Amino acid sequence: VQGEELPEGGWKACTTFPRGDVVVRIPVESEMDRKALARGGTTKAAAWIQIQGEEETGPIHPSVQKLTVELQPPTLQDSVSDLERLRRELAQGRLQGLTLEVDAEVLAALPHALRSSQWRVCLTLMEGARQDVRRLIQVEPAAQAGKNMAVAVDIGTTTVSAQLLGLEDGRVVAEVSDYNPQVSYGEDVISRMEFARRGDGKALLQEKIADVLGAMVTELCDKGGIKVEEISLVSLAANTVMTHFLLGLETSHLRAAPYVPVATSFPPVKGYEIGISGLANHARVFCAPCVASYVGGDIVAGVVGTGLHRQPELTLFIDIGTNGEIVLGNQDWMACAACSAGPAFEGGGIKHGMRATTGAIEVVHIHPETYEPMVLTIGGKKAKGICGSGIISLLAGLFMAGALDQQGKFRRELGTGRIRPGRDGWEYVVVEGEATATGQDIVFTEADVENLIRAKGAMFAGYLTLLESVGMGIEDLERVVLAGNFGSYLDLDQAITIGLLPDMPRDRFFFAGNSSLLGAKAAALSLPMKKKMEEVASMMTHFDLSDNPRFMEHYVSSLFLPHTDASLFPSVSRG
Repeated sequence: VQGEELPEGGWKACTTFPRGDVVVRIPVESEMDRKALARGGTTKAAAWIQIQGEEETGPIHPSVQKLTVELQPPTLQDSVSDLERLRRELAQGRLQGLTLEVDAEVLAALPHALRSSQWRVCLTLMEGARQDVRRLIQVEPAAQAGKNMAVAVDIGTTTVSAQLLGLEDGRVVAEVSDYNPQVSYGEDVISRMEFARRGDGKALLQEKIADVLGAMVTELCDKGGIKVEEISLVSLAANTVMTHFLLGLETSHLRAAPYVPVATSFPPVKGYEIGISGLANHARVFCAPCVASYVGGDIVAGVVGTGLHRQPELTLFIDIGTNGEIVLGNQDWMACAACSAGPAFEGGGIKHGMRATTGAIEVVHIHPETYEPMVLTIGGKKAKGICGSGIISLLAGLFMAGALDQQGKFRRELGTGRIRPGRDGWEYVVVEGEATATGQDIVFTEADVENLIRAKGAMFAGYLTLLESVGMGIEDLERVVLAGNFGSYLDLDQAITIGLLPDMPRDRFFFAGNSSLLGAKAAALSLPMKKKMEEVASMMTHFDLSDNPRFMEHYVSSLFLPHTDASLFPSVSRG
């Protein structure tokens, strides 16, 4: 019997009485706590140099600028059109020698704006595709003109982050983060692309991401104390699939060989045209260019934001996730690849795995003699499960304590009740049920270990294969940049212990945090940086690892803790 209906769809369980068998779906978003996204970057590797802010955007030179002009009113002797009068004035001043193009909406607003302001107006101008072109996208009375603001956005598969920027001084006025609502229709890009093929799936996915962007813009304006009409530019970086979803582009050819995107470079679009509510009609959305189907604008933005494109050191840029992306190179050349690591690093495929939200275990220390755990959870709440950084911490701790062998099997002769046979094979009890938020034991199984070894093996095989493809090895690397929020919470020693990262001097590792957002910000503040993204995307040589036999060989060799070749991990062997 149906009870009270919910406005967003579905029915309240507490007022609904089933008369037969039912299937109950617990929405993924109900398990997400937005407050967890605002936690500080408490990485254990905080001693290593971080390169946020290393970017050099040079003088602030945004793609969208505001200019105040004063015109002479028309007379019987000078009765040219309003637009021609404006063109004439600009041609004699700041836009001398440049071509002025005009939005259709500007023509409708122009007569009133000129006359209500006694012919003194503020123009919002956008630099065109050619250096000699400016496009007039807004005209308003000078006395009523607001600030020139922009929003930088990183759209991730799981989370969305945004910053409100002042285009006059480059200041970050406000910041917000939220979960990507598309997660309800698929936890990874492959499942979402499959959903997009069905019925109105593609339109629904576009609507969901556009809605959250609109809500975040409103929240930024409230926090920053500005009017939404003052935002003229949204600089956005996302992976190829997310970019296609936002723009409403077809993704069916992205998910099957030969993995062809609709485009890798995208023209600016008006925000309202793609469903972002709240933005003024003149506001433009710029999307970072992509390289290939699984190396997207977030990676290009990250490379530019961290300055890899202007550094002489041979650098390995790594973004660890369900689809791990890697870039190898320096200021002279770049190679890139993607390797499917699976969802293990985000808690997927792990019995008690979960996203990094309140109650997730993020750090585990294993006593080397008693094998007893000490756990830390996000928010200090009772444990609900284990997030990615906690899973890596747990695996490394168990291995170094000798509770796991190199094949990822629990040692059963240790005499601890923590290691026991379970429903899914042998397992380690991380937290007993009476101490958890769920009332059930939180365990780590041999199947979980196997899934994590496969994930780290795919990443490490990707590094080796990409290096090998350009005639190099790990010993040639001078710097490793860890990008993405997940990378910020990695403990270097633990990640190296399990074979996820190459065993190198620790001072060669750098943490970039959300490098995608860093690049989106740089592109918003600087037209040269925006153009640099196009250059970087075009200079990247993409290597497809899916049909590379050497990748599979390296992958099989990596299915070991830390690796079948102990010489690749000397510090782990010594430890």
